[in-house]
Formats: sequence, C-alpha cells, structure tokens
Amino acid sequence: MTETAPPQQVHSSADADITRALGDRSVVLVGMMGAGKSTIGRRLAARLHLPFVDADQEIEAAAGMSIPEIFAAHGEPYFRDGEARVIARLLDSGPAILATGGGAFLRQETRERIARRGISLWLRADADVVLRRVKRRADRPLLQTADPAATIERLLAERTPFYQQADIEILSRDVPHEKIVEECAEALHARLCGDAGAEKQ
Repeated sequence: MTETAPPQQVHSSADADITRALGDRSVVLVGMMGAGKSTIGRRLAARLHLPFVDADQEIEAAAGMSIPEIFAAHGEPYFRDGEARVIARLLDSGPAILATGGGAFLRQETRERIARRGISLWLRADADVVLRRVKRRADRPLLQTADPAATIERLLAERTPFYQQADIEILSRDVPHEKIVEECAEALHARLCGDAGAEKQ
C-alpha cells in the first residue's frame, strides 16, 4: 500500500517547484483596480516564500506624494512615466510577487519588460465586482467622476485587450481568498513546470 503525502507537503513541493522555475523572475499581477492584486498578491507571496511588492506604494515612496496628489499636481502622463521606471527597477530586483496599478500593463514598454523579467498574471474581475470593491474608496483618481460605474465599464473595455496578453488569467470573484491563491499557484505551476490545461481559469 502506497502512502500519499499530506496536502501541505504536496503544496510545499509544488510551490518549491514554482520558485525554482521562476529563478530571478517575478510574478507580476495585472488587472483592474479592485481585482484583488494586493490582497491575493500578499497571500501568494507568503505561500511561495517570496517578497511582496506593491508598485503603487513604491511610486508614492519615490515621489514623496500620494497617487491622487501626483495626478492632481502633474497629470496622468507624468504618473505613467514614473510608474514605468519604478516597475522596471522592481523587476530588476526580483524575484518577488509584484502588484501593479490598473493602467501599468497598457504601456508596451512595460509589457515587454514584464515578458522578459517576469510572468504576468491577470486577475480578471467583472465590472460589478470592481465597482462594489472600490466605490467606498477616495484614493482612485480615475473614478472621481459623476458616474463611476460607467467609468469602470469604459476602462474595462479599453484595458481588457491589453490584459488578455498576460501569460495567465484567473477570475477574481467573491470566494475565499485562499481559493484564488490556490488557482494562481496551480496556474503558475502549469505555466512554469509543464502541466497542461490549468493556465486559463
């Protein structure tokens, strides 16, 4: 009679395979605001024993200003230029789990750099999920509009073709966070270690 390893041991072995296959690359979470990139990213980083880095927090630290303040003082193009520089620096400091802002993946230069230095994972969230999660927050400059729901629909329509270029797609929805983390880990293992069929959820 063969013994089966406890689930935690199976996790540990598969997770170690992921980090080994990553080498010095990072897992880069992309997707809309409210998709759960920071929440899921922190848990995924803990599971894989990798540092978690939030690009927006790093941008604020580098600028000495909050993101709404950067938008107000300098405008979105200035912010996007700084965002690209910070993400480039963070990718060169890998490996890590890196959460990026919702618009970061739209810039071709950033997508190409992520393709070279990381694995991109799109946390796909429907418009109603995004709205429910972000409507109580005042730190989203792009949503300071008369109709946030319409703004979210427009941003999703504009950004989805870019997000679809990510290596992995996981549906972010209202289930326990650990379920999403498990799906991310399974898809990363599939992508990096050769399992078939688990990359698109």
